[in-house]
Amino acid sequence: MTLIRKTHLQIETTLVEGGKSAEQPLKLIAAAAVIKNPWAGRGFVEDLKPEIWKVAPILGETLTAMILDAAGGGDKVEGYGKAAVVGLDGEVEHASALIHTLRFGNHYRQAVGAKTYLAFTNTRGPANCPIMIPLMDKNDEGRRSHYLTIQFALPDAPAADEIVVALGASIGGRPHHRIGDRYQDLKDLGHDVKNPAGV
Repeated sequence: MTLIRKTHLQIETTLVEGGKSAEQPLKLIAAAAVIKNPWAGRGFVEDLKPEIWKVAPILGETLTAMILDAAGGGDKVEGYGKAAVVGLDGEVEHASALIHTLRFGNHYRQAVGAKTYLAFTNTRGPANCPIMIPLMDKNDEGRRSHYLTIQFALPDAPAADEIVVALGASIGGRPHHRIGDRYQDLKDLGHDVKNPAGV
């Protein structure tokens, strides 16, 4: 039986923002897979691990390959994130289970040479609900220019017994970003940028 019912690839390029041409156009890429919820129809399942180990690596490998192909290689990816939406008959825990495991995320993290954690959303919703993938810089969590969100919807997914799992990427940051980075805020507040907690 085939695990994935369908895949979706979205590429958006922003050339003009705020009426001003972007010095570097922003490219946002989303790759998604629609699968049958492996825990659907089984009542409350205590141990999710067998299905996580079986399904998550396949999704991680498939979606990472889609992103890399669209981006032209892992070195091109600057911002990254992940998301999962479970259908109405499932638990949010089912969505979380497939993306909050190294067996999923490490495929992407290693392929793009990232140092930061993958920003994420995990929610429940009907077919055609908004699917939101938050992004952050793959190497610098304080780089606000790469705080971005990809949004899309699939008219027929997730069905009540399905899960949509997605990865997102940016090539570039927000055009004309001008709010500075987290480190400037810390400096302005008198914190040690290398030791923001003061310990």
